[in-house]
Amino acid sequence: MCVRSMWIVILLAGIGAAQDRPAPPPPVVSPEVQADRKVTFRIVAPKAQAVALSAGDILNLPKGGLQFTKGANGVWEATTEPVNPGAYRYRFVVDGVPVVDPRNALISESNTNVWSMVNVPGAEWMDAGKVPHGAVAEIPYLSSALGRYRRMHIYTPPGYELGKGKYPVFYLLHGAGDNDDAWTSVGRAGYILDNLIAAGKAKPMVIVMPAGHTSTAGGISGMDDYTKDFTQDVMPYVEKHYRVLKDRKSRAIAGLSMGGMQTLNISMSHLDQFAYIGVYSSGVFGMRRPAAPGAAAPAPAVPPEWEQQRLAMLDNPKLKPGLKLLWFATGKDDFLLGSTKATIAMLEKHGFKPVYEETTGGHTWVNWRIYLNEFAPKLFR
Repeated sequence: MCVRSMWIVILLAGIGAAQDRPAPPPPVVSPEVQADRKVTFRIVAPKAQAVALSAGDILNLPKGGLQFTKGANGVWEATTEPVNPGAYRYRFVVDGVPVVDPRNALISESNTNVWSMVNVPGAEWMDAGKVPHGAVAEIPYLSSALGRYRRMHIYTPPGYELGKGKYPVFYLLHGAGDNDDAWTSVGRAGYILDNLIAAGKAKPMVIVMPAGHTSTAGGISGMDDYTKDFTQDVMPYVEKHYRVLKDRKSRAIAGLSMGGMQTLNISMSHLDQFAYIGVYSSGVFGMRRPAAPGAAAPAPAVPPEWEQQRLAMLDNPKLKPGLKLLWFATGKDDFLLGSTKATIAMLEKHGFKPVYEETTGGHTWVNWRIYLNEFAPKLFR
């Protein structure tokens, strides 16, 4: 065979192989945030029978869910009404199977899975504005209390790397459905602090966001194990490796939901170490016996054993003057509102003076970002 004939055979073979290949998927942009803050979601799923959206914090979705339509090219598409500015987790549900958005590299971790995320701009206090920005690092550490490596996220304020001074430290805890990534991804903690610091509304500070679960199981994590990990490993690691102040008046702790209860467990067992305490959408809660058939559900109450275990701290008059702020915030539609109020009443009984804000909304990141934005400026004053 001559060289020319051989090249013709190769060319024809290549054309045949190309014809056998499946057509590439159509170009898709998802999510697409429009100027009017409507958000369009798209996914290529030509063989799917149904596509839905799971996105609990997007509050104005239709009752029956966002309706997707399938195009001739196999692309499913749906558009929301205008969405309030903020960060939102979402997933597609394709024929009953939850999947992340394959066209979106922006993700947010939770306790047992990963979500895609969309940012809707328009709230300057949590947008990535034209201000100096701090840094967020993922830090592995060996937990002597749990006998394994764990991870925490740590925010350092703008200029930390170039300076030599020491900073106050704020420990910020996540909820039961999340992990240590949540406060910096969907919680926007770094951007919130960047904007507050740039505006002179908050002191520059180091924020430590540790992992709150001590096992891979879901639900509320072991509280005693977590307190040991926090006090024996997290705090010593931070104070050894970061330029943070180590006195009581330079330490704050706050948390949401499960993290709020962990905050109370830690702070009310080590009250001499924290001057600022924040509890978001939470309180002290525990297992209760179900109500008898036909009887009203029992009112939330602080478990007596929790109170008894901490009486030495709760009733120590020498510790209360050093507590600069004990701050609670919960939405009026939050299912833990009763626990919040019961906890406040218990603390008042022991001579504390909690500050309480009852807001609109429920148990969502929409509220928790707002609470952080309100709480951080009150610290280290």
